[in-house]
Amino acid sequence: MAAAHHIPDLLLQSAIYLGVAVMAVPISKRIGLGSVLGYLLAGILIGPWGLGLIDQSETVLHFAEFGVVMMLFLIGLELELEKLLELRIPVFGMGGLQVILTAVAVFALGLAFKLDWRLSLVVGMGVAMSSTAIAMQTLSEQGVLQHPAGRSAFSVLLFQDLAVIPIMVLLLILAPGTGTGEGLHIDILAIVKAVGLVVLLILGGNYLLRPVLRYIANTGLREIFIAFALFLIIGVSILMTLVGLSMALGAFIAGLLLADSEYRQELELDIEPFKGLLLGLFFIAVGMSVNLELILQKPLFVLGLGVGFVLLKTGLLFSLAKIFRQRTADALLFSLTLSQVGEFAFVIFNSAADNNIFTTETASLLNSVVAISMLTTPLLMLGYNAFNSRRMNRKDERHDEFEVQRPVIIAGFGRFGQVITRLLNGIGMPPTVIELDPNQIELVRNFGFKAYYGDITRPDVLQAAGIENARLFVLAIDNPEDALATARYVQKHYPHVKILARARNRTFAADYVGMDIECVRETFLSSLHLGEKILRELGYSAFQAYRTTWRFRQHDENMMRETHAMMGDMQQLVTHSHRSRETLANILAKELGTESQPGDLSTGWDKKFDQD
Repeated sequence: MAAAHHIPDLLLQSAIYLGVAVMAVPISKRIGLGSVLGYLLAGILIGPWGLGLIDQSETVLHFAEFGVVMMLFLIGLELELEKLLELRIPVFGMGGLQVILTAVAVFALGLAFKLDWRLSLVVGMGVAMSSTAIAMQTLSEQGVLQHPAGRSAFSVLLFQDLAVIPIMVLLLILAPGTGTGEGLHIDILAIVKAVGLVVLLILGGNYLLRPVLRYIANTGLREIFIAFALFLIIGVSILMTLVGLSMALGAFIAGLLLADSEYRQELELDIEPFKGLLLGLFFIAVGMSVNLELILQKPLFVLGLGVGFVLLKTGLLFSLAKIFRQRTADALLFSLTLSQVGEFAFVIFNSAADNNIFTTETASLLNSVVAISMLTTPLLMLGYNAFNSRRMNRKDERHDEFEVQRPVIIAGFGRFGQVITRLLNGIGMPPTVIELDPNQIELVRNFGFKAYYGDITRPDVLQAAGIENARLFVLAIDNPEDALATARYVQKHYPHVKILARARNRTFAADYVGMDIECVRETFLSSLHLGEKILRELGYSAFQAYRTTWRFRQHDENMMRETHAMMGDMQQLVTHSHRSRETLANILAKELGTESQPGDLSTGWDKKFDQD
């Protein structure tokens, strides 16, 4: 008889994790609870307080945090520096206010209930944190990562990551018996190390990452490319941990450094599967960490505290969003998404216990409250979706009932769309205008313009607007990602409709060129018009100024079409750019060197220009 074989613990645990995920998550999604709640319930089921199949929830939680790390790396990859600079006000304004106001509110409540001031302050800092994993996964499932609520939530989460090191330093200061002199010296040294590492990462990443990636890509071995990507993320995360910073912040910086590189797309494809698996494991580990025994001992206290923190954060976040002039629907989604207490609270509370600020029993109680708060987010999102569905149905009846289907549909009625609409109204061909901002709709109605409420990214809104019978579809919305996604949808499902688009910059214009869609860059023509005036002021004739700027525009548009085919080949792009500049200089020199002759077209043009 064959001897029984010992199954390694790691193999057995992996089978349990994968098996319970395969069973629980599809069921959870099918009944409308979402994948996050499915993972959390699966964790409770197999954890030490459920069936007891696995009892190492804390170890698993630390390992699974790499799912959050990889998610932040991918977010960094999708954010170019220009976009990040655009977020500086919400990051430091909205994010800073959220952390400070939440911490102060909880601290004040703690003092009101006669709690120790150190305990109140630590709990306030922990509750101020939100779960990056749950929030970003929720926003992704809602499809609103690039919408106002998604961008605001990301900004707040980014500030929370930046707040990690000051909080950890403060925990050292709060520890009983910490000397002010020596402790302060250690804290300043930690800050210097952290700042130095971030600067080193940015400088080193700019000069070293691309050559290394190019060298690895030239080997043609995809598995080595994947291995380096994982090594980069894990290595940066370890370095960040050594200086007391968030692993997620390090991964975000690494992704940001590669956001405009030619390897961005490949990195996204390679990391995505690992991110999904580890994020699922993270949620399972959070579910396993729920101490059911403690909750059953003090059910009203634990549940009440968890729900109370969620309600407090929701109210503060909603008020903050309204202060920053978000629409009510966006403010509600933003506040519910960030209402839970985040995974970093586990670190704060356990570290506080290690530093004798409060007992391990208190830390365990607070960790259970954190887990309970995390469980509320999927349930809150179910309520939000039900509420929003009814609200949108009511709004659809009121706003999206298009009276007449016209040959031209304009998406967006801001400063760009308004000019086009006025032009078409002036020639007696009013377009169908769709706008998502109800405040903007009310504003333009005061001036006699008609616009319909609707989200142009929704297929049903396009159909109601008459896209099937339209001749032209004009994309004039502010969000470039939504515009591109809508253009792809219309191009695929309504190929007979000609699309004309507004492009924020050259990068997005190149995307439209690749899709064979005509577009106009926001500032390109106005810059050319001003350039034409400058040439006139420099003494050139009206005809020369017009012809020169027209030649420049023609050359630039041709260059964009030519370089689009070279994307990914940096050497070819650089060579073509140098050659193109020489060609442009010759073209413009020839154009400006042409003198007007009596009786020719340019003389008449100049006279007409001077009369006008």
